[in-house]
Amino acid sequence: MYLEHVTTAGYASEREVHSVLADGRLIPSCKLNKRWFRLDEPLVSTIVERWRPETHTFHMPFRECTITLQDVAYQLGVLIDGRYVSGCLTDFQTYIQGGPLAWVWFQELLGVLPAVNQIQKFAVNCNWFQETFGELLEGADEPTVRRYARAYIMMLLGTQLFADKSSNRIQIRWLPYVARLKDMGGYSWGSAAHSWLYRCMCCMANRHVVKLARPL
Repeated sequence: MYLEHVTTAGYASEREVHSVLADGRLIPSCKLNKRWFRLDEPLVSTIVERWRPETHTFHMPFRECTITLQDVAYQLGVLIDGRYVSGCLTDFQTYIQGGPLAWVWFQELLGVLPAVNQIQKFAVNCNWFQETFGELLEGADEPTVRRYARAYIMMLLGTQLFADKSSNRIQIRWLPYVARLKDMGGYSWGSAAHSWLYRCMCCMANRHVVKLARPL
């Protein structure tokens, strides 16, 4: 077994998947969960209230400050250089036009389709991922290992770096990236997570919004 925290979260945790995550430089992101970090929600709420979308800065009594790419690299351990992550973050349905049908592609890459009651538009319930890919049998062949690695990476991206406010859905927008596992390490995931965080905090500046999406 590797990364004990992954096992306790119910995710695929066999050693074979570790090498795929290492190639994608995503190992540090595996620790972004409650086992390793305790979130002080009142403190976060207080700080977010000082966020100003006009300048993308926190207006503190002592001065303005913000979250930089260097902060993202240090705190999350992900790359802040490399190829940019785009398209699928804003409008996945438009992004895949002209390509394979989304759910056909999903089955090709992960080997199984969720039941209809587990699907919400272009998202799948997180519990389905955990139950379906929770344990990789010892001695699994390479295609199976790669399917589990894809599922784990989708959970990692969908619940840690680019979580939505539901906290229980995995967007399938990551299919274009997990389709090419060997290229995962070449993307600037830190830059994308940084932009996503800014977007979430700007949305939170709206007084009608009551919940904040991650990453925090």
